[in-house]
Amino acid sequence: MKIGPKYKICKRLGSGVFDKCQTQKFALADEKAKKKGGSRKRPRQMSEYGKQLIEKQKMRYTYGIAEKQLTRYVKEALAKKDVKPATGLVENLESRLDNIVYRLGLAKSRQMARQMVSHGHITVGGRKVTIPSYRMSKGLKVGIREGSRESGLFSNMKEDLRDHKNPSWVTFNEKSLEGEIKSKPTADATDLLFDVSSVLEFYSR
Repeated sequence: MKIGPKYKICKRLGSGVFDKCQTQKFALADEKAKKKGGSRKRPRQMSEYGKQLIEKQKMRYTYGIAEKQLTRYVKEALAKKDVKPATGLVENLESRLDNIVYRLGLAKSRQMARQMVSHGHITVGGRKVTIPSYRMSKGLKVGIREGSRESGLFSNMKEDLRDHKNPSWVTFNEKSLEGEIKSKPTADATDLLFDVSSVLEFYSR
């Protein structure tokens, strides 16, 4: 998915949907810009549709997915009878292979994780998979391809993993360099940069 200027996108959405926008440098620059223009401009009242659109964009940019992919995930979530739509949508997004690689701490961002998968560095069940959107499920194991373990991408992996905390639904074995999906993905609302309900309402119009 092609992404425009990240700083501008973060300012427009009012959210650090990219790692680049989660730095102190960005926060200070954004605060300075608000102070500079805040006294001259009156806040514009946003419609409900506008708010929902912003939440949808936040979700898209957070996971780095195209509109077509998100639409499909939403339709699948709404069609599920055994789980709430919001829960189903989060499961669909979090079950992506690139997201799992990111959640395991093998990549510092989802964008980096997507590149790792696309370039053939990641395996699922011992086999190389190059599809970032590959749907993962309970019991599947994710690893680093044998030929990629000496790559500079993973040279500081032990240090990077030292302070990394995995979600409760995945585990990682540092000796075998392999992670496993233990249960269905979940995400606390406080950890999300967007409102799932607003996204569902947007697509229900």
